[in-house]
Amino acid sequence: MRSTRVISELDPLPRLLMGPGPVNAYPRVLQAMSMPLLGQFDPQFTDYMNETMSLYRDIYQTDNRWTLLVDGTARAGIEALLVSLIEPGQRVLVPIFGRFGHLLAEIARRCGAEVISLEREWGTVFEPQELEAAIKQHRPALLALVHGDTSTTMAQPLEAIGRMCREHDCLLYVDATATLGGMKVAADEWHLDAVSAGLQKCLSGPPGSAPITFNARAERQVLARRHVEAGIRQAGAVAGNGPRIQSNYFDLAMLMDYWGEARLNHHTEATSMLYAARECARILLAEGLANAFARHELAGRALVAGLTAMTLKLFGDQAHKMPNVTGVYIPDGIDGEAVRAGMLGHFGIEIGTSFGPLSGRIWRIGTMGYNCRERNILICLTALETVLRQQGFRCSPGAGVDAAMQVYAADVPRT
Repeated sequence: MRSTRVISELDPLPRLLMGPGPVNAYPRVLQAMSMPLLGQFDPQFTDYMNETMSLYRDIYQTDNRWTLLVDGTARAGIEALLVSLIEPGQRVLVPIFGRFGHLLAEIARRCGAEVISLEREWGTVFEPQELEAAIKQHRPALLALVHGDTSTTMAQPLEAIGRMCREHDCLLYVDATATLGGMKVAADEWHLDAVSAGLQKCLSGPPGSAPITFNARAERQVLARRHVEAGIRQAGAVAGNGPRIQSNYFDLAMLMDYWGEARLNHHTEATSMLYAARECARILLAEGLANAFARHELAGRALVAGLTAMTLKLFGDQAHKMPNVTGVYIPDGIDGEAVRAGMLGHFGIEIGTSFGPLSGRIWRIGTMGYNCRERNILICLTALETVLRQQGFRCSPGAGVDAAMQVYAADVPRT
């Protein structure tokens, strides 16, 4: 017999999300999501689409015409770009320095690519000459690379890589999910052919929309595979001579027709998520990219000072640590999951664990977007110290908070 139990309305407990993402959304973004729905071809709505494209061009620091949203979490943007750029049988080079490099290799294989992977010890990044040597040796059609891998908290420098790919006629795709809005992502200056991200990290929106951008080099590869579905095909449409893109939903050629002047009905745009993405971008650009990057750098530096003062050991090559996520070793004799549970249960604060070889070895503490501010750093350090001391960990009471406050006191203006 089926249950007649009444399910109560949603009433989630308040949480301070200080893990590697998602993070707390800006209240203005949540408010924007409550705006009335519009038809997808209402002139108001298509204006909002065009405005959103323009806003994300500024955030990606690009003039790329094709800067748009893919409906879905950050992974939807990754899949849309890879499935549309990779022809079955093409060689793809994937440098792996954490969990999300493995993800790119996994998706590329599902696209039918011949994947060549390079692996680095987790906690380190690649030197440009390593990647150039691999490009020369393997002659890939595409290099797929993570910018900031939250599993290891490391950021791969990109400045020299795009130029190398141009010199060797190789497309460069970058996953900037964890860095867009918190670190410089200069698509044009760095010669990045295609980049994707999500809202749920430094942009402080809800997961569910993936801003992407791609340039004319990537566009040519996509249009060579253009095949418009019969139900929306216009008279005189010219198909590409390449193999059909294997996904319908993530077919960039059809998404270009939807977001461009043709406005072909590919799918129904996720209206409330577009409102959210638009407001995330407005907030970030109103602050200014340089100011946002500086805020993330300061918060990361204050957190590191606090953790160090608590005699905790940081994970990985600190010269290449992301400013917005910090890895810290779980001390010997301390139950890492019990600490996380204590912080959540007593303080309503979430921090992250990690994956693979780092599972159970480190915590990951995020300082991203809306949460990237002094009071949250201090609250998080206070809670961590308290729960650790309850488990017998010895540190000077208040040392972490004092050290973090000193970092902020030395910076003007304070946030």
